[in-house]
Amino acid sequence: MVKEVHAAHILCKTEKKAKEVAEKLATGQENFAEMARKYSQCPSSKSGGDLGWFGKGKMVPEFEKVAFEGEKGKILGPVKTQFGYHLIKVLDRK
Repeated sequence: MVKEVHAAHILCKTEKKAKEVAEKLATGQENFAEMARKYSQCPSSKSGGDLGWFGKGKMVPEFEKVAFEGEKGKILGPVKTQFGYHLIKVLDRK
């Protein structure tokens, strides 16, 4: 059972912007951390969107569900939460 997830994210205000960023990432020509620094509305943008390790109950439910269930290494989303639209990249699990 997964107890903790190490994830990074890009937070956008609109679904349209999140989809635009996701499309750029899908080409494989853009680096996730660089895109986070450029587009994310979250303070974690300074660290390339890296949220570090977190356990259950630390993130809003919509975000947590995708982070814990999504495939490691894939870019997931956009995931809508009260904060906006997230693109989530699961870096590791333990």
